[in-house]
Amino acid sequence: MDTVWVAVAFFIFVGIVVYTGAHKKIIGALDARGELVAKELAEARRLRHEAETLLAEFEAKRKAAEAEAESIVAAAKDEAERLAKDAEEKLADFVARRTKAAEDKIAQAESQATSEVRAAVADAATLAAEAILRGQVAGKAGADLIASGLNDVRSKLN
Repeated sequence: MDTVWVAVAFFIFVGIVVYTGAHKKIIGALDARGELVAKELAEARRLRHEAETLLAEFEAKRKAAEAEAESIVAAAKDEAERLAKDAEEKLADFVARRTKAAEDKIAQAESQATSEVRAAVADAATLAAEAILRGQVAGKAGADLIASGLNDVRSKLN
């Protein structure tokens, strides 16, 4: 029997709510809440779309930055290789010039040594010829002959 009274009380409650128009207020409040939720959902969709757009932009910027970094690294490698090649060429040129200078100095020293030996031989030959001729020729005619011979020997040896 208690259930009968609970049912009666429930119907009386529903009748009061309908009679006072409370159900319209409840439905209005629920509609307003539904509109608020719909607005919040629309705002959330808009924010999500903006976030996806920003994410796509940042991904594009990241890819562009990576590509630029790769090109910078490649350019740096090319520049380093070019500089190494230039340095190697300059070093080879420097070594070649130094070698040529050393060879020139050696050739000059050989030439100078040859000239000094010839001069020493000429002086020795002149002195020997002078000593021999002085011993064989005496007087003024001998002195003239010796001077003439010495001049001939000197001119031929130098």
